[in-house]
Amino acid sequence: MKLYRFLSGPDDATFCHKVTAALNKGWHLFGSPTYAYDKTTKSMRCGQAVVKDVEGREYTSDTKLSDW
Repeated sequence: MKLYRFLSGPDDATFCHKVTAALNKGWHLFGSPTYAYDKTTKSMRCGQAVVKDVEGREYTSDTKLSDW
């Protein structure tokens, strides 16, 4: 199965750690990162899509992506 996640967070070290943790679990960057201003929190937010191929498993709507 191919899995897709979109990681997002504030423009700080926690976002970088979130992406780094995903990469170390075998996820791969997909596309360019995003960067946008959040009017509600008056702060910048980052986003990055990641994908992962998992052999021998079938995707269902119950698949918890953060477990992979």
